[in-house]
Amino acid sequence: MATATETPRLFDTTRSAKNKHRAVWNVVAIVLALIWAFPIYWMINSALMPADRLRDTPPLLAPIHPSVHAFQQIFHDSLFWRSLGFSAAVTFLAVAVSLLAAVLGSVALSRFSFVGRRAVLVGVLVVQMIPAEALFISQYRMLDGWGMLGSVPGLSLLYVGLIVPFTVWMLKGFVDGVPVELEEAAMMDGCSRFGAFFRVTVPLLGPGLVATGVFGFLVAWNEFTLAFVILASGDRLTLPVWLKTFSSNLQETDWAGVMAGSTLVAVPVLIVFILVQNAMTKGMVAGAVKG
Repeated sequence: MATATETPRLFDTTRSAKNKHRAVWNVVAIVLALIWAFPIYWMINSALMPADRLRDTPPLLAPIHPSVHAFQQIFHDSLFWRSLGFSAAVTFLAVAVSLLAAVLGSVALSRFSFVGRRAVLVGVLVVQMIPAEALFISQYRMLDGWGMLGSVPGLSLLYVGLIVPFTVWMLKGFVDGVPVELEEAAMMDGCSRFGAFFRVTVPLLGPGLVATGVFGFLVAWNEFTLAFVILASGDRLTLPVWLKTFSSNLQETDWAGVMAGSTLVAVPVLIVFILVQNAMTKGMVAGAVKG
């Protein structure tokens, strides 16, 4: 009888200890989440703060009389809309070309054995380690010689070089996870090699394509340095470069305008995450399991 009563008590004690540990970790997670989210909150708070209250000491943690004047100012800025269109075009082209190149490259490295295959894999990784600043002069002269400075294809071409190395490595893991026997079975049913690949393998790569596409989108959408060097024209800017120009055109920095612009630049990123979060989660989990 004594053993029967002690076992539930021991079970209750263990469960109580687990609940305490879980509560502690929940508090730690909430604190970390608040620290991570505070810059976003401060960006929106500063965008809604009246300009004459931004320099108050101590700073106001919430706008007493919120104002949307900074957002209205940006909505009436024609350069913002041109930069938005330019950023969208560059990002879309860079991501589309990068995904196509990454799919073909990852399939070649995963499905075919050829001389120098390992060297190519290592080379793709090493290329990503080269500092971008070391390539500025050669990239600028290359685009200048081709007459592509300040153009959507020119800047997209440089972004493709930034995105492809990582996406090849990432997609190769997904391609390795698709059994080659599925393609062989489709070929036995009459499909060509390309038909088996596009009808069998590509649909199974959906979550991986979404995850790598989001990575490429973030790189191209937020990239500043290359765009700042390559875009010499004043009316063809990406949004990150437009933000700098917006702040430097004034005699003193309009922080409310800068924060409002930063908020609007982040909105498309938020929309993309909302649209693809389920597929992206599946892709990241699948990649973690398959290695």
